[in-house]
Amino acid sequence: MEGTSCFRPGCGQPDFRFPVIDYPHNEGCAITGGFVYRGSLIPEIQGHYFYSDWCTGFLRSFVFAGGAAVQRTNWTVPSPGNVTSFGKDSSGELYVLTQQGFVYRIVRQ
Repeated sequence: MEGTSCFRPGCGQPDFRFPVIDYPHNEGCAITGGFVYRGSLIPEIQGHYFYSDWCTGFLRSFVFAGGAAVQRTNWTVPSPGNVTSFGKDSSGELYVLTQQGFVYRIVRQ
């Protein structure tokens, strides 16, 4: 499986759990999973799961509710570079880490 696409016999079997969301290769090459925002500095994004793409560096989020991705948001931010990971601190604030060695904190503008 790659996202919801089958590439070998047997994929899509009933015991598989499909992703809540995926996107085509013309939008990126590799999802970099993140965290659900649990911080207090930006209460309006509480419960949003943040993720990125290694190739494009976009920053997106959604809320998982009723078994579906809702409140899907594509955040307008300058590409931070090749996003390799996310981090969170003890207060639940989120950080974006890049292959170029940068650490960005998600903040309100």
